[in-house]
Amino acid sequence: MSEGGQGSSGPFGAGGFGKGFGGGPFGGGRGKFFDDLAGVAGGAFSVLAGARAEIEAAVQAQVEALTARLNLVKREELDAALEVARRAREEAEGLSARVAALEARLDAMPAAPVPAATPFETGAGGGGGQDGTSEGE
Repeated sequence: MSEGGQGSSGPFGAGGFGKGFGGGPFGGGRGKFFDDLAGVAGGAFSVLAGARAEIEAAVQAQVEALTARLNLVKREELDAALEVARRAREEAEGLSARVAALEARLDAMPAAPVPAATPFETGAGGGGGQDGTSEGE
């Protein structure tokens, strides 16, 4: 006898564990059982993958609804607005530099003589009213 006093067959029959699946009412043996188990597991994984995709879509829709309700903007929209602001700031800086250069040129020019006033500008001749008198008289 071998160790344990059970003989060579062991507690699971001749040949050891798992050999009891061969033939009989269970079909094609251990290979078929594991094939069926693998098929069930594969089906369960595909169901879980589909459920995951559905959950992700539902969560994404809820996040977008919350974003709209809270008047939040998407990152892409924020980046676009920041880019527009950057360009506007650069243009304003360029225009400011041009104005400063023009003012410097204007300050460097000699003062032009002021032309003599014409009779129209001084209020002489014409009067302005229909009866030949000025309006202020």
